Amino acid sequence: MKVTLKIFRFNPETDKQPHYDHFTIEANPEDRILDCLNKIRWEQDSSLSYRMSCAHGVCGSDAVTINGSPALACQKLVKDYDYSKELVIEPLKFFPLIKDLNVDMRLFFKRIKAANPKQPAEKVSSVDMEKERAQSIQERAEFDDAIKCVLCGCCVAACPVELEQDHKFVGPAAILRAQRYIFDSRTQDATERMRVLEKPHGVWGCKSYFMCTVVCPKNIKVTEAILKTKKKIIQELHPKNDQETS
Repeated sequence: MKVTLKIFRFNPETDKQPHYDHFTIEANPEDRILDCLNKIRWEQDSSLSYRMSCAHGVCGSDAVTINGSPALACQKLVKDYDYSKELVIEPLKFFPLIKDLNVDMRLFFKRIKAANPKQPAEKVSSVDMEKERAQSIQERAEFDDAIKCVLCGCCVAACPVELEQDHKFVGPAAILRAQRYIFDSRTQDATERMRVLEKPHGVWGCKSYFMCTVVCPKNIKVTEAILKTKKKIIQELHPKNDQETS
């Protein structure tokens, strides 16, 4: 069958303004969107620029906007969409554009690093390195979901706070990464990590729109993790007794 893709194009070296190119290819309903992009680049236009690596939903590098929603091109199939109409492929929103479907992820990773406290390495853990770091199944379950994050940026590209309200908001991915350590029983600096999240444009910037959860390709309950983190911060950094005496 024939499928038409309407793809966002912009080459900063030759284009004054972004535009869209249309490509019609032979595809099967079970083909991935990434397969379609590869077919275009291999057979019709080798200048088409996009990222890919593992092609199996593990690396998170091929995140794009498909029909208005962020997703991994290697996870979404043609049959997931109404392919009787053209499929619109665009770069992720919020991120600075580099070329075609490629965006600049440096700010994204900078904010994830900023969610970590600046501590000397020896203070991070006092566990004897010659012994196992024992942890119960229940303790591991506290942050098991967050470990699945592949840092694709889909949650940030769908976040209304990032897109419309506070462009300096640290973002759901950074908070999720912080939550992974705050709820880890082996972490020695959980309090410092919570204090980092309390800074301006931090965890309190989240308004619980749930869009991060809706688009997450790993089905992580991102909003739930953020709400759990907020609750822990209130309970441990701002206990009720302190509020009553202040």
